[in-house]
Amino acid sequence: MAPTLDSALLTGWTRAATQALERHRAEIDRINVFPVADGDTGTNLLLTMRAAAEAVRRVLRENGDGPARGVAAVAGALARGALVGARGNSGVILSQVLRGVADAVAAVAGPTPAGAVLADALRRAHRLATAAFTRPREGTVLSVLGAAAGAATAVGSDRLDDVALAAAEAAAGAVQATTRQLPELARAGVVDAGGLGLYLVLDALAGLVSGRTCTRLPATGAPVRGPARSGDLLVAERESGSAIYDYEVMYLLEGARPDQVDVLRTELQALGDCVSVVGDGGEDRGGLWNVHVHCTDIGGAIEAGLAAGRPHRITVIRFADQVGDLPEPERDARFVRERAALIVVGGSEIAELARSAGAAVLERPRDREVDEADLVAALAGTRARHVVLLPDESELTAVAERAAATARRDGQEVLVVPTASVLQGLSALAVHDPERRAGDDVVAMAEAAAGTRTGGLLVAESEALTWVGHCQPGDVLGVSDGEVVLIAPDLAVGGLWLAHRMLTAGGERVTVLLGEGADEAVGDGLAADLRRTHPEVDVVVHRGGQTDYPIVLGVE
Repeated sequence: MAPTLDSALLTGWTRAATQALERHRAEIDRINVFPVADGDTGTNLLLTMRAAAEAVRRVLRENGDGPARGVAAVAGALARGALVGARGNSGVILSQVLRGVADAVAAVAGPTPAGAVLADALRRAHRLATAAFTRPREGTVLSVLGAAAGAATAVGSDRLDDVALAAAEAAAGAVQATTRQLPELARAGVVDAGGLGLYLVLDALAGLVSGRTCTRLPATGAPVRGPARSGDLLVAERESGSAIYDYEVMYLLEGARPDQVDVLRTELQALGDCVSVVGDGGEDRGGLWNVHVHCTDIGGAIEAGLAAGRPHRITVIRFADQVGDLPEPERDARFVRERAALIVVGGSEIAELARSAGAAVLERPRDREVDEADLVAALAGTRARHVVLLPDESELTAVAERAAATARRDGQEVLVVPTASVLQGLSALAVHDPERRAGDDVVAMAEAAAGTRTGGLLVAESEALTWVGHCQPGDVLGVSDGEVVLIAPDLAVGGLWLAHRMLTAGGERVTVLLGEGADEAVGDGLAADLRRTHPEVDVVVHRGGQTDYPIVLGVE
């Protein structure tokens, strides 16, 4: 029986493609020359595919055996997961390949041969990916995708295995042709890294539907040992299309209409190059967009996004930090520093506070929980060989441990300090010392976190029975260790009562975090009351911006 394009095949393809990218990530990174020789194309493709796979797992987990197991739902989850988790130019293009699959599956009306759906998917993917870039170049992953789409259409078969094999074989030939098509590749003597990654993804599907178990990798050329240097200038980088731009800026954008996105593209093109803006298919509804640009004016790139919609998950990478000077095999181009701390936070103000303390930051999305793929991508984004991960939420610790295990399999050393609140995370950051021996530093951070007691205030939304009595709507509840420990008439009184209770066990410092919408006067009044009633205690008030608790208290 000919294979069919169903949800089981899509999940199997995702798994096989992820495994192929895991096997060849290092090789793809080594030959990464265009558009910037930053040695991370294989890593970016792998992280994007993992994000897509995690999105499918989340949909299936949350919906059980319901309609979410249908092929359209799985394809949609793959496309959106890849869009949200896309890393670099290569990840953006991979997200559009998966969106092409989703759009082709959604367009099917009645019985349609699976081969025809796949051919349509690749044609759509090529159009979407090409339209995403203001100046597409021949000899890149776009050429490989175009060759695969053309072969899938020309094979003239409705069988999925015939079409998949034709697409993979055409992609292999197109990969080898890239060396002579693009001057940057010809000078380095390598094939296009993104094209090689796309071939692996298409070949994974061909192997799955045909039963083929052994595929020979196209000749990739001599591995890149690091671009030649002239003084402090990265020659290969400067030849590759970013002659005057120093940074890669990426962010997700919500609430932007197509006309606003057109303006955004124009403004970004004036600021830099390698501009791509791709959407999730909900453009007419102001859907989700992934924005990418190489530029020097970071603020201008972000401000252009603010004018169009709501940017978030902003990532900035400096190209000069991308490649080290150590010879292979000592150098891993992914890592540009030895140590980093990554903290998970729930508000923009607290994110800035953590960054000022020297941490890399992952902000929690407002519409869903942080998942393993988010953490794996954020860990890779630190570009550090050794990372301490601070989840700042008890429920996130197990997810953080899984993400750490995944990162360790990729050669990154990650240790999780199981912080239960953002204030424990900030206490850990306060003693973090990158110059100290790694083991001693982790112990010091864990001890600082454990020595911080935290509590918070919530406003009751309905009548309820708590451990300390009945509460009415509008009452302020003091929460400590997951339990309601007091009921107060307002935030000012509740904050003072909760602080008094927490200080009965002693303490030298009280930190107050004001949540989103909390009045500054409440924090000032609480600080004044504590300084009067507990003159021996230092009191610090910060604007945290968290959305769950109007006020969070920490006692050290």
